[in-house]
Amino acid sequence: MNNIPVKGYFLNRRESCNEHSHDVYITSWDGRPVYHVHPFSGVTSYDDGHVHQYAGVTEPAPTGVPHVHRYFTMTSVNQGHNHVIQGVTGPAIDVPGGGHIHYFEGVTTVNGMRPHTHHYKGGTGKDS
Repeated sequence: MNNIPVKGYFLNRRESCNEHSHDVYITSWDGRPVYHVHPFSGVTSYDDGHVHQYAGVTEPAPTGVPHVHRYFTMTSVNQGHNHVIQGVTGPAIDVPGGGHIHYFEGVTTVNGMRPHTHHYKGGTGKDS
């Protein structure tokens, strides 16, 4: 039997169930990376007299197989408040010259002196 070095990490699941579980992310197999992430950024829709900027990096996902990424970030603070942006990207879309991107879109959390949301959408940067 050969030993193959494997590196990775566990994350506690944040679900409202009574069972204790983890997500397992293997980050390298036999010294080779097996995951990737994408940067993303943009500007929200204009609502309640302002916009918010946002930027982040997706959660890791497997390389070389059909996949999506979860994402989470906070918007900039405008008019004394910010919003949460989170969701799941669409599937990978190959780009000329290699690599791929993902599209994403959604609605922020509700916040502000006059409670409101913003829409957002865009594409991630290439995988890294």
